[in-house]
Amino acid sequence: MLKLIYYVPESHLETTKAAIFVAGAGGIGNYEHCAWQVLGIGQFKPVKGANPFIGELGLLEQVPEWRVETIVSEQKARQVMHALKASHPYEEPAFEFIQMVEID
Repeated sequence: MLKLIYYVPESHLETTKAAIFVAGAGGIGNYEHCAWQVLGIGQFKPVKGANPFIGELGLLEQVPEWRVETIVSEQKARQVMHALKASHPYEEPAFEFIQMVEID
């Protein structure tokens, strides 16, 4: 089992969650669409060659972003990653998969 963590502006919070849930994320036992989210501040500086959704080239940008965490099976990770990238407004969305250890 993997934990997916990603960051997204509020304008695309529900869209990205819907996309990853359709792709197979968020299932825990007899529950679907499970996620945890919290609002924070992300920062980035677009440089030459970037086409930012938010911000301007050469300027440091700080924006409110949601951190979303959910569970994904290893078998569905690739399809969930593609769904996240397709639904996310950033050209380089920040996300990670973390391996979870099951302990009996």
